[in-house]
Amino acid sequence: MSSSFKVANVRDALQRRLFPSVTVWNRLEGRPRTQNFERALRAEVRDALWMLTKQWQMGEFRGSDAASPVFTRLLIDTTRLTKYQPGSQAAQLFEYEVPLEGKVERRPVPLLVGGRPVALDLRLLMGRQWLALIKGVGDYKQPFIDAYPITAPDSTKKEDADRCAHPEVWQTFAAVAGQAMDGAALYAYLKENPAHHPYDGIAVAPGDQAALDDRASRFLAWFDRQFLQPPQSGDDAWAPEKLEYQFSVSAPVTDGEKVYVADEYYQGRLDWYSLDVDTARSSLDPVAGSDVTGLPPGGPRTMMPKPVSFTGMPNTRWWAFEDRKTNFGDIDASTTDLAKLLFIEFALVYANDWFVIPYTLPAGAIATIRGFAVTNVFGERFWVDAAGKGADASWQRWSMFTIDVRGKEGAPADTSLALLPTVPKIHEGPPCEEVMLVRDEVANMVWGVEKTVQLASGEAKPGLEAARQTLAFFEKELASRVAGGVTPAAPVAAAAPIRYRVMSTVPENWIPFIPVHVESNNREIQLQRAALPRILEGDPDSPVKVRPRTVLLRHGLDQAPPQPYFVYEEEVPRAGARLTQSFQRTRWTDGRVYTWLGVRKQTGRGEASSGIGFDKLINVEPTGK
Repeated sequence: MSSSFKVANVRDALQRRLFPSVTVWNRLEGRPRTQNFERALRAEVRDALWMLTKQWQMGEFRGSDAASPVFTRLLIDTTRLTKYQPGSQAAQLFEYEVPLEGKVERRPVPLLVGGRPVALDLRLLMGRQWLALIKGVGDYKQPFIDAYPITAPDSTKKEDADRCAHPEVWQTFAAVAGQAMDGAALYAYLKENPAHHPYDGIAVAPGDQAALDDRASRFLAWFDRQFLQPPQSGDDAWAPEKLEYQFSVSAPVTDGEKVYVADEYYQGRLDWYSLDVDTARSSLDPVAGSDVTGLPPGGPRTMMPKPVSFTGMPNTRWWAFEDRKTNFGDIDASTTDLAKLLFIEFALVYANDWFVIPYTLPAGAIATIRGFAVTNVFGERFWVDAAGKGADASWQRWSMFTIDVRGKEGAPADTSLALLPTVPKIHEGPPCEEVMLVRDEVANMVWGVEKTVQLASGEAKPGLEAARQTLAFFEKELASRVAGGVTPAAPVAAAAPIRYRVMSTVPENWIPFIPVHVESNNREIQLQRAALPRILEGDPDSPVKVRPRTVLLRHGLDQAPPQPYFVYEEEVPRAGARLTQSFQRTRWTDGRVYTWLGVRKQTGRGEASSGIGFDKLINVEPTGK
């Protein structure tokens, strides 16, 4: 049976209304008796006493500060850091182009240790960069490789022990010897004298000399961009005798300069708490242009305070619900968690008593409030003083983000705010060097234990393993000399039942620091770096001194002539100290990436015993049984 509702042409059927339908719906709507809704929107409460009782129940009548601030009148004096002085060196203009951490922490990237080329990985990178730059100028690849070669290590030479004692280092040097260019050697030659040219000693076409000079400038600029280093003239804030960084900064003020000093910075996180105001110094050394801060003249400003808010903040009105983002009822605090208890009290009781007044300042600015007036909803005006004012050393004074004052006793507190040009995050690489300074009470000395050393190839290795491999290399070298005809020292016959031992030995990665008197002082002592001899059984030559392999402990050894190294005794506490040197990397406000080599100091792991002994009698086992 055909359907009677089958439509052949829907459009024609709709126009002719061939299939009528009936649509039914229900609608519920209100019919107000009036068109005025003002009273309905008022939400009137018939019993006003009920509202008053609820306010009494919530404790709203107990507050004496019922008024809220509506306007603030603020006058701030601003200045900016304009001078920087690393340690006791000459002052210079403050640089805002680099982060302050990099400016302070940067240390020279070691390319030579003991006059020997190291950091092979970096030297190869620099060589590849130079060869890539001169590509297209001429066919000078092989001449530059010959002029600045990577030499193969020689296992018959004692001076090549830093290469031949470690198999992986020897393999790396042997693989690239004669095949790659030492870019660091070219960099050092160009930096040594501005009159040096990259083609000195190399036969190049006269028309290519200008192009090579241009490539040399780009090559130097490229390496200086890769690593933030102090210039060769000296700009290092690291104080080796203190095992920390020391620097000073200053900003011009009305009556001179405000000087900030940091004598104990080693944590790796530089901020306002690292500085102190030095009232004993009126200014740093004169620097041209340091009186210009670049800040526009300021004046009084009128602003509206904004209540402080935070996630999960309880609502102070009884009829509103919380957002449940923070469960204050689930916070567990013991009687010793004073900071947590103070925070909870602030969040639950006094959170609505705090207001924020925004004031934008540039990086490096020093802001001091001269005047602060608040007007509340009743039209009353109040003059507000700084909460941390008074004597800086007062035990009743407590403040945040303010800097301590050093100098004369009873000095007033400094209530200014210093915004240092620092970064919030720094990526730190694995330690290139790690040194543990430990006290040995039995031997009455301090040891610098090289836990991690950097090999000549640029890789890091445990110091104990590197020391054992080095000692094994010299023992093997002595055996080869004996096999070649060198007469070894004749052993002493052990006829007596006991033997006198002058001293025992320790691993070569243990560098001694002995106590010595400070010059012109018979009470104060310092720790001076010493050296132990490398004793090889049967070696006819005189023993040589074992030198440290880390840059942290080699201070003064690579100077001409070598200088002693002293460390203040108080810098090595009973718990010891841990020094690490690693690469740091961050991104600055202009988007540029900065990388530098920095040092960190941490608390050690306690005392240690080297087992070294002097003037001992040792039992000799009888022979012939």
